[in-house]
Amino acid sequence: MENQQVNQGEISIELNEDVAGGTYANLAIITHSNSEFIVDFVRMMPGVPKAKVKSRIILTPQHAKRLMYALQDNIRKFEANFGEIQDIESVKIPMNLGPNAQA
Repeated sequence: MENQQVNQGEISIELNEDVAGGTYANLAIITHSNSEFIVDFVRMMPGVPKAKVKSRIILTPQHAKRLMYALQDNIRKFEANFGEIQDIESVKIPMNLGPNAQA
């Protein structure tokens, strides 16, 4: 796969082959300080007691809020096309996520 250019207004965004394949994660752990939000994307596998962080994204509070709005908008559009996404039961995760963490 060659480098792909995606135009968003005046911004040219390059998507290289290594990133284009994506990384699977089935858990996100979110922590924050007064100046940043940290989102760790984790892959947990059944029967394996150890999970690995596959990607960490660090955002300013303003970008975290923009991400939240973008996710809300995309979920609304997805559900309009494919029906409501069903929530799954909350699963307790046996790990210390710290005082501000949410999964």
